[in-house]
Amino acid sequence: MSRPKTKNELLKLSQKNFKKLNQLIESFTPDEQQAEFPEGTMNRNIRDILCHLHHWHLMMAEWYTIGMSGEKPEMPAKGYTWKTTPELNRKIWEDYCSIGLSEAKKLVDQSYRSVQDIINAHSNEELFEKKRYKWTGTTSLGAYLISATSSHYDWAYKLIKKAKKD
Repeated sequence: MSRPKTKNELLKLSQKNFKKLNQLIESFTPDEQQAEFPEGTMNRNIRDILCHLHHWHLMMAEWYTIGMSGEKPEMPAKGYTWKTTPELNRKIWEDYCSIGLSEAKKLVDQSYRSVQDIINAHSNEELFEKKRYKWTGTTSLGAYLISATSSHYDWAYKLIKKAKKD
């Protein structure tokens, strides 16, 4: 499926990619799910990836809440710019190092549902009309949601697939 252009497409693709990611994870034995990836990536295992997705869900929800209240959210996060996203991702990784895999699965499932609720709360126009909301700038709310959901789940799927091949 190409990049979503409607609410229905966004819901379908985000749900499809999230399900595909979870099916991939569950296709591994418990030991394989816990195993470290080969050197070369910051996210060293499945838990790291799930915590990364969870935190980006939380940031998306925070941007949304702040933005829809008429304020300008600090994006991607306080003290970071889009150019310093690698440093932000490192901080996210550090913040979740003590979380176990089962907890990471619960967290990402909860935050996934909250982002799905945001999508469901809006019409096609509200999601995909550019410049509709001051806080999204020249883009659309849907573009942010695509990045936080379907595109991010696809990235995670590919990273796990590649790591498990090596």
